Amino acid sequence: MPTNAMINVYYDAICPGCRKDRRRFERWAGKRANDIAWCDVTEHQAQLREKGISPEAALRSLHIEHANGRIIEGIDAYRLLMQRIPLLYPAAWLIGLPGVKHALRRYYDHWVKQRLKREGRWPPQ
Repeated sequence: MPTNAMINVYYDAICPGCRKDRRRFERWAGKRANDIAWCDVTEHQAQLREKGISPEAALRSLHIEHANGRIIEGIDAYRLLMQRIPLLYPAAWLIGLPGVKHALRRYYDHWVKQRLKREGRWPPQ
């Protein structure tokens, strides 16, 4: 997929850290930020269900929809975002390595679970 193709990023807009990450990506992406639609998972539950994504899964992991309708999630979704920012190309490559990717996924899943528990939103309903 060309890096300028439109993508929809489904993220947890209730999460302060997630909103901060969004602003950071938008700032670093510059003009490329115009090709990213940020969609709050809480406001787009029906749309997510139509795509086969439960609201619970959407809360637990970042999901991105390609222009062609294909959905990716988790570390692969972060890699796609990072690949749109030249400064982050090396990091995107690094987190895609099999051992690194697996370790990051385990850490990410644990972090999200703890965050949602702290916020009283685990298990996601």
